[in-house]
Amino acid sequence: MKVGMIGCGVISRQYLASFDQLPGVQLVAVADLDPARAAAAAEGRDGVRPLSVDELIADPEVDTVLNLTIPAAHADVDLRAIAAGKNVYSEKPFAVTTQEGAEVLVAAQAAGVLVGSAPDTVLGTGTQTARAAIDEGLIGSPIAATATMVTPGHERWHPQPDFYYAPGGGPLLDMGPYYLHALITLLGPVTSVIGAASRTRETRTIGSGPRAGEDIPVSTDTHVTGVLVHESGVLSTLVMSFDAVATSAHPIEIHGTEGTLAVPDPNHFSGDVTVHRLGGEGWEPVPTAGGYEEAGRGIGLHDMAVRGPELRASGELGQHALEVMNAVLESAHSGARIEIASHVARPEAVAREDVRARA
Repeated sequence: MKVGMIGCGVISRQYLASFDQLPGVQLVAVADLDPARAAAAAEGRDGVRPLSVDELIADPEVDTVLNLTIPAAHADVDLRAIAAGKNVYSEKPFAVTTQEGAEVLVAAQAAGVLVGSAPDTVLGTGTQTARAAIDEGLIGSPIAATATMVTPGHERWHPQPDFYYAPGGGPLLDMGPYYLHALITLLGPVTSVIGAASRTRETRTIGSGPRAGEDIPVSTDTHVTGVLVHESGVLSTLVMSFDAVATSAHPIEIHGTEGTLAVPDPNHFSGDVTVHRLGGEGWEPVPTAGGYEEAGRGIGLHDMAVRGPELRASGELGQHALEVMNAVLESAHSGARIEIASHVARPEAVAREDVRARA
């Protein structure tokens, strides 16, 4: 797989750090609206050429476009790449609107190309060990789940945080994909949702970088709660906030008839999984039982390269999560329960595997 990366912002650094450890994946070109950022990303990397966005999409050497643009540009860049016959792998969220995401999948199917979607953190040992524990019946039959992410806001550390507070941002569409992809991987697809949301401030103040002290407008909800009804009957409760200060809750908890499973932060690939058994005396560690070890951003590209149409971090998964998130926001404003139209198969489990051994 020969990859051209579009978007050389903050998240690109994590992908760039992973490329040398991804077997079957070679970065050959980078592009950004700011040519200087593209040049900086290519510097010191043999065979990596800084190009314009148009040049990269048209480049015959590139067979897969890694789309790291801002959320509002995801669908447009994906569609342009697909029209050029390229596979695409997009950062989260898959798109801003559910309709945009659906158009990307239709175009990809018509063109016969592959579509992947971050986050690929679910392929790491944290989520995959939790999945193995659930599938093996460690907590009995799952009944419910909670997913909690609270932070006082990304403007405190990000030098260009505008997109976090525009449509396609907010705590749900920005951080929610990590939790949604994990919940779907652990418990299966979602059939309906109920949501509530609030917005505490109309502006935010940038806390770092050259624009520190500048106020930016807020045009999206900044505290969102939702209840997801999974096809299995399990109920998941989400709390996603850019308003709250901190929490002592586990990032994800899965409650079953025989125990409760604590799942590590789905924004990371690894982490400790623990279980509190019915009749037990406290939290016990669960041995690592699945997932890519020592994985980093971009392992989804490796998974796409070796599995082809059976890739786990798929566009279909990204689109299902996007529809669920937008339905939560729709429900929050309408007060109605929203049915989910899309369906995605629960991705295949990842056996315990050290990706470094394959390099």
